[in-house]
Amino acid sequence: MKLSIVAAALAASILSAVPASAATVITGTDALREWNLIVLGDLSSSSEVEGRTFVGGNLSGNSSNYQIRTPAASSNAQPGLTVVGNVVGSTKNLNAGGAVIGGNLVSGVNMNGAPQTLRVGGTIQNTNINQNIVQSGLAGTPGFTSGLIAQRDALVSSMAGLSGALAQLSPTASVSIANNRALFEAAGNGIAVFSLTAAQLGQFGEIQFNRNGFDTVVVNVSGKAITLNDNFLGNSNGLGSNVIWNFADATTLNLTTAWHGSILAPNAVATTANFVEGSAVFGSMVQNGEIHLGAYAGRNLNVTSAVPEPASWAMMIGGFGILGAALRRRRSVTTRIAYA
Repeated sequence: MKLSIVAAALAASILSAVPASAATVITGTDALREWNLIVLGDLSSSSEVEGRTFVGGNLSGNSSNYQIRTPAASSNAQPGLTVVGNVVGSTKNLNAGGAVIGGNLVSGVNMNGAPQTLRVGGTIQNTNINQNIVQSGLAGTPGFTSGLIAQRDALVSSMAGLSGALAQLSPTASVSIANNRALFEAAGNGIAVFSLTAAQLGQFGEIQFNRNGFDTVVVNVSGKAITLNDNFLGNSNGLGSNVIWNFADATTLNLTTAWHGSILAPNAVATTANFVEGSAVFGSMVQNGEIHLGAYAGRNLNVTSAVPEPASWAMMIGGFGILGAALRRRRSVTTRIAYA
């Protein structure tokens, strides 16, 4: 697909697919800026996230930590942790930002530092209020549950749309592979785009980046089963803010080494054993490695697409069990990327 700037007067945001009642939801690259980790389904975690976290299903696992550092301020007043479903397992630790939980808080939350606000749709267990503001039983409050569902549904749609549209971009530069090392040398105009297969990804064990001043780099990797076990060379810090690794076809993603660059894998069941530096988006996740700042800070990439059928909105209201099928289902839509 030819990369071009779409005139603003003709561009329609993915928000055009969102019902009027959910007009304030966050989508596309705005979501990558807002949240350090987005899991569209369930998250089982025994690790930590430095920035804000959004979980579209349930949060479980051993003790885990959220917003342990200070991310860029939220322009939408998003809390440090958002969970649409229930929170179970061992106690969760929240250093800042507060939390919004749609279901029941069974595990309990330790809120550290300055007073925070905790809002829960169902019941709360194992949580000391102290100086914090804690509200429960909010599921019946107008807009509370529907707002969380609308935000999750918008993320499911827009992350799939963004990933699919980026996958259609024509490469502007080639990856040089030699002696177990891959060199990503950015070239061209606009945004730099690389393309390779999962098999090619397995041909090297070291990665070196030269962005050549590009503020946005997209690396499209095709294939359903993805293994990330490479070592980054040179000064790789900061790649998360400017590089998007896009795995549009991936259904499984296993990460064993420290990974630099934001990861977009909205259909993948992910397992991580080391840290990711950048924004990360997965279908579901077993997290045993940290998610580090900085989050994506490159260009705004807006997706234009056909409005999804009404059934896709009703599907989310039916419950979390349908979410997996929604993530696996590939819509047939025409998409374009506009950037500025």
